[in-house]
Amino acid sequence: MTTPLRRPTLLGPLFALALTATLALHAQDAAPLQSWIASDGRVIQAKFVKLDGESVVIEKDGARFAVPFAKLSPASVALARKLPPLPESSPGESSTQPPPSAPVGFALIPAGTFTMGDSLDGDGDATPHQVNVSAFYMQIDEINKAQWDAVRSWGLKHGYPDIATNLAKDVGTATAKAPDHPVQSVSWYDIVKWCNAHSEKDGLTPCYTLDGSVYRMGSKPPDCNWSATGYRLPSEAEWEKAARGGLSGKRFPWGDTITQRQANYGSDKSVSYDLNPTRGAHPTYKSGNPPFTSPVGKFPSNGYGLHDMAGNVGEWCWDWYGPYPASEETDPRGAATGSCRVGRGGGWNNGAKSCRVAARGFGIPTNSGTVGFRTARSLGP
Repeated sequence: MTTPLRRPTLLGPLFALALTATLALHAQDAAPLQSWIASDGRVIQAKFVKLDGESVVIEKDGARFAVPFAKLSPASVALARKLPPLPESSPGESSTQPPPSAPVGFALIPAGTFTMGDSLDGDGDATPHQVNVSAFYMQIDEINKAQWDAVRSWGLKHGYPDIATNLAKDVGTATAKAPDHPVQSVSWYDIVKWCNAHSEKDGLTPCYTLDGSVYRMGSKPPDCNWSATGYRLPSEAEWEKAARGGLSGKRFPWGDTITQRQANYGSDKSVSYDLNPTRGAHPTYKSGNPPFTSPVGKFPSNGYGLHDMAGNVGEWCWDWYGPYPASEETDPRGAATGSCRVGRGGGWNNGAKSCRVAARGFGIPTNSGTVGFRTARSLGP
C-alpha cells in the first residue's frame, strides 16, 4: 500500500533534529538510512523513497515528506539522483499505518507523557508534575494580522458582529506592526469567536458553544467541544508540550540559555541564562513606534517545527488560571472557573524569564494588552 506524502510545510520537525551521520538499517525492510543535509547545514537520517519533480521524497518514522531541492545541500541532491527508488509494498503485504498528516500550516504534536512545569528557577505556580496529552495539531506560526483581518471580515458578514469590539475598558483593537506580523491587542473572547468564524468559513465544526448554540457574540465563558474538527485555543498543557518540542527539563524550546538570535524578546541582565550581548528590545525590530514584533516564523523552529514559542507575542490558552495538581493528569484543561485566563510564551516586551516554556502568565479575558495567539485542532473522536 502506498504511504501518503506529507505536505512540504511540515519539514520543520524533521530538519530540527540534529542526528548523527552514520548509516543504520530500517527495522521493517532493511532499507538503509541516508544522511540528508539541509541547506542550512542541519542533518537528518531518513530513507530515500524517490525523486518527484524538483523534490526528494524521504521517509522518517513511517511518514513521507517531499523536500524541495532548494531545502537540501547540492551534495544531498546529487546523492538522491544516484539512488534507486524504494519499492512500494505489494497488495496484501503488511505495512505500518503512518501517522496522520497534519493540515496545511499545522504540525502534528504526538501523544505522550511529559513533565509540565519545572523547578529550575523557583516558580511557585509551576510545580513539576506528569501530564499525559493526546495527539493534536498545533499551528506552526502565530496568527498574523492578514489572517485575522480575512476571517474577521468574513465573520462580520456571517453572524459574528462584535469580533474585536468588546465593551471592556481595554478595547481589543487587533493591532499589528504589519500584515505579516502577529496580531495583538485582542481579547480572549474575541479570539474564541474568531476561531469559530474561521471554522465555519473553512467548513469545519466550531468548537465553542454557549447554551447549546454556536458562540458568535458577547463576553460570556463558552463551552468547548474538544472533539470538534474546528479551530480552537490550545489547552495550557498542550501549549507547553508543543513548546518543549520533544525536549525535557529545559528552560526554552532549544535548551537552557537564550539570545536574540533565537527569539524576539527584551534582553536584560536580571538572569544568568540571558546571554545576549546587548540589552533591551531586539535591535532588528526596534523601529518606529511599538509594538516591536517580528514577522511570524522569522526565528528557528523547535523540534516539532513550531516558530515563536518563545517571544514575539504572548499567546492566550484556553485554561482559567489556577494551581497545578500534585498528581498525574490526562488532558487537563485548567481550573473549572476563575477570573483570569492563561497566557504563555512571553513577547517582544518581556524578559527572558517570561519566555521560558514553564513560565505562566495570565490576564483578564476581556482585556487585550499585547497578547496574541495561535490555534490548535483536535484529531477528532
